[in-house]
Amino acid sequence: MSEVIVTAADEIEVDHNALDGSVARFSGRNGRYYAAVFRRIHESSAPFPLTFNSAAAVLGPLWAAMRGAWGAFWGFLILETLALVQIGRGLWGDLGSDLATRAESQLARAASFLEQATAAKQAGQDPTRFEKMAENLGRAGERSLEAAVAASADATTILLFGIMLFLGLRIVQGGSANIIYEKQYSRWRIDPQHTESGIRPRNLILGVLLFAAISPLTIYKFAVANPPKLLSEFPAQRSHFSAVATWIEARIDAAAMAGAGTFDSIVTGVRSVLNALTVTLIGTPWPVVMLVICVVAWRSAGPRIAIFTAVCIAYIAFFGYWELAMETVALVGAAVFICVLLGIPLGIWFGKSERAYRAAEPILDLMQTLPAFVYLIPIVAFFGTGNPPGILATIIFGMPPVIRLTALGVRGVPESIKEAAMAFGASRWRLLRDVEVPLALPSIMTGVNQTILMCLSMVVIISLIGGGGLGKVILEALQYAAKGPGIMGGIAILFVAMVMDRIVQGAFRRDQRK
Repeated sequence: MSEVIVTAADEIEVDHNALDGSVARFSGRNGRYYAAVFRRIHESSAPFPLTFNSAAAVLGPLWAAMRGAWGAFWGFLILETLALVQIGRGLWGDLGSDLATRAESQLARAASFLEQATAAKQAGQDPTRFEKMAENLGRAGERSLEAAVAASADATTILLFGIMLFLGLRIVQGGSANIIYEKQYSRWRIDPQHTESGIRPRNLILGVLLFAAISPLTIYKFAVANPPKLLSEFPAQRSHFSAVATWIEARIDAAAMAGAGTFDSIVTGVRSVLNALTVTLIGTPWPVVMLVICVVAWRSAGPRIAIFTAVCIAYIAFFGYWELAMETVALVGAAVFICVLLGIPLGIWFGKSERAYRAAEPILDLMQTLPAFVYLIPIVAFFGTGNPPGILATIIFGMPPVIRLTALGVRGVPESIKEAAMAFGASRWRLLRDVEVPLALPSIMTGVNQTILMCLSMVVIISLIGGGGLGKVILEALQYAAKGPGIMGGIAILFVAMVMDRIVQGAFRRDQRK
């Protein structure tokens, strides 16, 4: 007895009239054509159904612009511009002009050396040196002439390649246009407000303007032998740069003089935190510090991390990096302490206030994206050199992660849980302390972890402005190209980072298990 297998697709009944009407509303013109094509695409089991859109093949990127398919417009515009550049090079490009000019110069110099050889003979001197140089330059000139002739002969090949590439791209556009447009139709059915549909003259005009602004200039730049300098260099004026740079420098100097007392107070506060950590880590006998670190690793993260910590410390101590490593830990510890002390409250505030977060977001973006070498300049101008300014630069670089992730964690607390806590009489402070912060703790600790690692990445940069620690080892290795000491110092920095990271992560995971 034969069995009849009915698939889920067979059981689905499609209202083709409603679907055709939807496609017609989406496409505007040629609604029947696109309804038939989309139906064929839907019914086809092939990954790329074979359809051809003659309008897309003729108009190229302009069809995509007219239909609002901007991704296809930009992709095919760039590819067609490359093809048109090859056509322009084949038609108007003097491909062998540079080589011909070089050959002419070489042959002229060869003739000059021959004249010097003749003069040397007449003067009774040995002309061998001049004759040899003339012979070498003559051979080089002949090779350059041959290369120029070969390059000129390649113009036809480049022209044919450009034409074939252009026609191939148009065929590809015609074959892929319906598939691209069907995907746009699918997005339109989900979100009609934010997906373009139909033919819009505004889009066509914009596409024409973009095409006219991009392709002709690009073709002219690469096809003409000596294009205008304006196409290669922006007409900037050095006087504007000097005036703005001088103004900025004067403002920074004035601000440094006006706020000298404030800046000195900040440096004093940072130095006090750093001195406390330095005395604790370096002033205390090294066996005590080693033992305490291993015990903290054991109690926080378990015996495996304790053994790993002991191995890392042994490497650091055995190769004479102990004091430098402890100075590095003090620098990073001071920076992390200030980052966490300021970052977590700010993150909580930004997590609860959307307006405050929007106001601070550009500043956080600036702190993370601006290269460290850029803001080292005002740091040195305002705070001088040494470890405290280095810590301030590290704070600028390392604070954004803990702020962002704390805000993210606070925002991620479900509203239902907060409403339940408020229903049971929890005050806003109690809600924050007993509900929001504990639930946001995974995100907060991830931010702390990222801050630690980012602060450690600044160790070498701190050494550029007079900071100490293991960064000095790397800086000296770079200055004297000392490969061995540089690699050994880098491994020491790696071990310090890994120990701090494993201890913090282990402590957090153990608290989570409890």
